[in-house]
Amino acid sequence: MCQLQPTYTSPTQSSQLFKTHEPSPPLGLSPTRPRIFAPTANSPPPPCSPSTMATALGSLPSASSSPTTAPSIPANATLGRHLARRLAEVGARDVFTVPGDFNLTLLDELEAEQPSGGGVRLVGCCNELNAAYAADGYARAGRGVGACAVTFTVGGLSAINAVAGAFSENLPLVCVVGGPNSNDYGSNRVLHHTIGLPDFSQELRCFQNVTCYQAVVNNLEDAHEQIDTAISTALKESKPVYISISCNLPSIPHPTFSRHPVPFFLSPRLSNQMSLEAAVEAAAAFLNKSVKPVLVGGPKMRVAKACKSFVEMADASGYPIAVMPSAKGLVPEHHSRFIGTYWGAVSTPFCAEIVESADAYLFAGPIFNDYSSVGYSLLIKKEKAIIVQPDRVVIGNGPAFGCILMKDFFHALASRLKKNTTAYENYSRIFVPQGEPISSDTGEPLRVNVLFKHVQTMLSGSSAVISETGDSWFNCQKLKLPEGCGYEFQMQYGSIGWSVGATLGYAQAAKDKRVISFIGDGSFQVTAQEVSTMIRWAQNNIIFLINNGGYTIEVEIHDGPYNIIKNWNYTGVVEAFHNGEGKCYTAKVRTEEELKKAIEASLGPNKDCLCFIEVIVHKDDTSKELLEWGSRVSAANSRPPNPQ
Repeated sequence: MCQLQPTYTSPTQSSQLFKTHEPSPPLGLSPTRPRIFAPTANSPPPPCSPSTMATALGSLPSASSSPTTAPSIPANATLGRHLARRLAEVGARDVFTVPGDFNLTLLDELEAEQPSGGGVRLVGCCNELNAAYAADGYARAGRGVGACAVTFTVGGLSAINAVAGAFSENLPLVCVVGGPNSNDYGSNRVLHHTIGLPDFSQELRCFQNVTCYQAVVNNLEDAHEQIDTAISTALKESKPVYISISCNLPSIPHPTFSRHPVPFFLSPRLSNQMSLEAAVEAAAAFLNKSVKPVLVGGPKMRVAKACKSFVEMADASGYPIAVMPSAKGLVPEHHSRFIGTYWGAVSTPFCAEIVESADAYLFAGPIFNDYSSVGYSLLIKKEKAIIVQPDRVVIGNGPAFGCILMKDFFHALASRLKKNTTAYENYSRIFVPQGEPISSDTGEPLRVNVLFKHVQTMLSGSSAVISETGDSWFNCQKLKLPEGCGYEFQMQYGSIGWSVGATLGYAQAAKDKRVISFIGDGSFQVTAQEVSTMIRWAQNNIIFLINNGGYTIEVEIHDGPYNIIKNWNYTGVVEAFHNGEGKCYTAKVRTEEELKKAIEASLGPNKDCLCFIEVIVHKDDTSKELLEWGSRVSAANSRPPNPQ
């Protein structure tokens, strides 16, 4: 009789032991028959078999034990349910989906793992682009990661634009694609939803440039490992990942999914202490010898998780604080030494004068592109700058220090800086409070600056502002955010239409905030239908649709007849989406009086409704900042070719 020994079975071995079927052989090949051990009278006893092992752990096998049978696997031990549980574990309790024939079984399994049981909720979207935009917005709300699930190629390549935007903005996003049947890989077959070639890697190759990890799951043996690696990589790198799952696998029980998975644990990144000390010493000497230094926060403070330590350093040093436009909302604007947005020629009044006249400036996580630099026209000098990125520090034209975490650097530097309030005192001397726009006369057409005067009164700590690409960028920069008020916009990628899906995703994640979005009519026409999903999910967002008859930001860069769009009855479109189901309030406003009534209705009796306010303004009613910015960006775009 077989002697019992403690036995460890690896997941891969276990899956082989309990395998219930073999995949069909490739075309033209015969299946290989399994080898069967057939003992004879004089044969030695076989080694411990799976059945005797499994039985021995609980009780002794009887003399009449039946032939080997695989132990039962729980019905919920499927790939799809494992994915749902792992997404929920990292904060993605909502998955934004569009069904297609390759992901239907996967959606069944995700749907079966309900949030109450540690699973996810499926939020059906109108198209894949919007689903990925919603995952982007969800990730911005601080829930961990955003997730979307779409079908093969036609869905994935529709979503890839939004995934690229999340990559550029350093957002953790999981894009799950239902892929071909596992038996079709290597079969030389042509499938639908492809470009007509027997090659299933076209979509994968596209995603390789805009994701930090790609997993193609076409067998169950290592599916759990690939899924877990993808999700943990998204968290570690704060970038999107791509997971393709064969359509015939999500509902098959497998022993690797029946075990309690190891909780996600990201090993904390540590600064190199020698490098950190050297960087702090050099930076402190650089700043302490300056007369009027300033601090400027950038967008990469978010991914570096350094916003709090940045403010601590500002408190210790006494330096004034400015932010780059894409970092608005990362630094508290109620801080006593906050001086506004530094954006070159279109900065907050008196902010650029203080930053550009400083003899030293520390930029925390900046991105200097043509948009943030106003056509590369910033009046700053490298030799005066300390540039701090999430993992390195560069001081002037001199040394660069690597393997340093931004938050560690700020924390260590705070204790080495001498108090110096000179730059802020200079700001206080020249500062003149900004005036309010003149109130409109009765019946006078509404102006954009009057709109934002009233919007300012709507903001609170339970609000979040989402600004679409366009003139809303410049008008929203002027808003003074109360403590706790969220703020998001997509400056690096600047994809028009982003804000509609992002509003859906942000509101789905941040239930404690009321989202107030500002969208131009041209951008709205790209992604409008996702407002219907907001109504379906009972969101109470307030959307200001600014109708000025065209692509205004493009007009200011380069005008032409192609920037004029067909006017819609925007409130009529949203009422059609409403269709008597759910809660929705719409208003079309042309004057300040009508605007006041619409805002009162949105904050009062319709506070639980999706509120859509169409604001009709003159086509040339733009901010002065857009006029200046557009001319400088246009000049940068129209530079002649360099001589060959």
